[in-house]
Amino acid sequence: MKIKNILPVILFFVTFSFYAQDKTDEKREKIKAYKVSFLTTELELTSTEAEKFWPVYNAYDDKQFELRHEKMKTYLRKLDDDNITSMSEKEAAVLLSQIESTDKELYLLRDKYNTNLKKILSAKKILKLKKSEDDFNRKLLKQYRDKAGNK
Repeated sequence: MKIKNILPVILFFVTFSFYAQDKTDEKREKIKAYKVSFLTTELELTSTEAEKFWPVYNAYDDKQFELRHEKMKTYLRKLDDDNITSMSEKEAAVLLSQIESTDKELYLLRDKYNTNLKKILSAKKILKLKKSEDDFNRKLLKQYRDKAGNK
């Protein structure tokens, strides 16, 4: 498996562990502010682009967070070894269907987001955004690892 495929899974679990702690909203807001600052610097948006970009980006980011952390959290609780072993095939099929439905929602959300971005930013800036988000996630993961290693 390539690192590109593994990184989103790792980031999901890292961010999930951030949010599983107390002061969830405060930590999320800190990370969000840090991300906005990072992306603003990296993207070099014009004031017109920024005015149109941030509402689209924030709406996408909030909805994606809701889908990944609220719905998926429910599914993950059911996916430990004991629960999987004890659930019926019918229960497993229902859970799998719910997970697939959420995956589909995430895909449709991303597709709509990309369509909206194309109306605001050039293709080069969209690619720069994708790279900057990956860079931010790597940086955040490194900080988390460093912090965990110092404990």
